[in-house]
Amino acid sequence: MSELIDNRRHRLVALKQLIRELHDGAPPEALKGRFRAVLDHVGASEISALESELMAEGMPQDEIKRMCDLHVAVFRDTLEQRPPAEAQPGHPVHTFRAENAEILRLVEAYQALVNELPVVGDESPTPEQVRRWRELQARLELLDGHYKRKEFLLFPFLEKAGITAPPKVMWGVDDDVREKLAAAREAAAAAAGARGEDLRLIRQVVLEPMLTAVAAMVEKEERVLFPMALEHLADTEWGEVQQQWSDFGPGLATPGEGWTPAIPATPAHVAELSAADTVRLPSGHFTLSQLAAVLNTLPLDATFVDAEDRVTFFTEGSDRIFARNRAIIGRRVQDCHPPSSMHIVQRILDEMRTGRREVAEFWLEMGPRFVHIRYFAVRDADKAYLGCLEVTQDVAGIRRLEGQRRLLAEV
Repeated sequence: MSELIDNRRHRLVALKQLIRELHDGAPPEALKGRFRAVLDHVGASEISALESELMAEGMPQDEIKRMCDLHVAVFRDTLEQRPPAEAQPGHPVHTFRAENAEILRLVEAYQALVNELPVVGDESPTPEQVRRWRELQARLELLDGHYKRKEFLLFPFLEKAGITAPPKVMWGVDDDVREKLAAAREAAAAAAGARGEDLRLIRQVVLEPMLTAVAAMVEKEERVLFPMALEHLADTEWGEVQQQWSDFGPGLATPGEGWTPAIPATPAHVAELSAADTVRLPSGHFTLSQLAAVLNTLPLDATFVDAEDRVTFFTEGSDRIFARNRAIIGRRVQDCHPPSSMHIVQRILDEMRTGRREVAEFWLEMGPRFVHIRYFAVRDADKAYLGCLEVTQDVAGIRRLEGQRRLLAEV
């Protein structure tokens, strides 16, 4: 029996049986006792392989995501015995972990505030409590950049290594946390007028579930994601992560110094283009620097997805509406979107590929911006499908235009 348990293949078979029983309602503590010999050998790579196989066998991603916390509870004892993912200051994992330490500190401070709030009668939070509440909420929302660095920097490299299921599941959980943060933001905005009974419900329904979910994601990253990423990403890939770190705005921790990334090799096709330095088109030509500057000067964001559904290009204007980073080049576009919207993206691409659709458009309000999003099917002279062009533009100013302007206005 021990020989079978020590074999990774047999461990995965046993783990799948455990998870299926868990999903069917078996108590976790009872399962821990039955599968103790298997659980003693579980690591991040086994959890990754387990989720991938369950999805390949037809278990819905939403079901795996729904039970994610319960899975961690079963594996927790074993994972806690393993040393945390370590890296030198300056390494992205070191910075991720520093951010997680700050996230847990914020969760603790936020929970202390929650415990102070009145929960009976007509009493409202004091002005000082309202101020602290809003400050903690604003600070905690910086974890959106932490999540985006995972989703747009780490996940592409994990996918290239063949690890696809855990990123999809974790991204879905990230979005659940974002929804809870949004609800907490609304509660903080209305904090001054809340009364005891309202505050009790806000605490039970909004704030405590949000804080629990944030802390649970820290554990998933520390015990599963970071060890898995350190095992599978090469130094050059970590170098690319570090180079693009600042693309997602301020973080909860500042990268340290000490780790020197490997310099990624210049792809052969880039070197070849640089030597030629000219892009010739039927209606004219550009140098590479001119072409890049022209595309980045356009008053819109453009992203091109080829016929294989892989991102091959995006503009890098100074005021992008939605974040992009160079790690997405070559990534399947379906993996660049949250699981909740993936089916819409897939439908657009399928209909464009078959010729049923040429354009898809959406619009939404984002604060002062009115964002117009259009997808265009790109075809060659023979109407063969080459890919899809996404164009995103803030048209708030255009919508306000009236009358005519025929003369140059003073800047």
